Amino acid sequence: MSKIYKGIISVADRFIPQPLRPLWEHPAGPKTIFFWAPAFKWGLVIAGLGDVTRPPESLSIPQCFSLSISSFIWSRYSLVIKPKNYSLFTVNLIVATINMYQLGRAYLYQQSIKK
Repeated sequence: MSKIYKGIISVADRFIPQPLRPLWEHPAGPKTIFFWAPAFKWGLVIAGLGDVTRPPESLSIPQCFSLSISSFIWSRYSLVIKPKNYSLFTVNLIVATINMYQLGRAYLYQQSIKK
């Protein structure tokens, strides 16, 4: 698989315009996993935004909690590694924020049931 990816990158390399070269050649650019991991993680953001309209009784508190905590950890990690990965930081911060909001909704719902 690595040879296929390297072949695609070498072909695409010839078509990248000069103004986009700094992004293309960046240590966290499209040639590396540092670019693609956050790009695919935006799927979690889309799923989280879709869940905002779900009724709070159908939300999973453990799932929201674990996504929030792991996203905060990955946000911190993305600023410690070299090269710093601001794309990874941004996507994880948004995932954490959405899930903290969902966690609050689920918690308030659980508290209203107890009353």
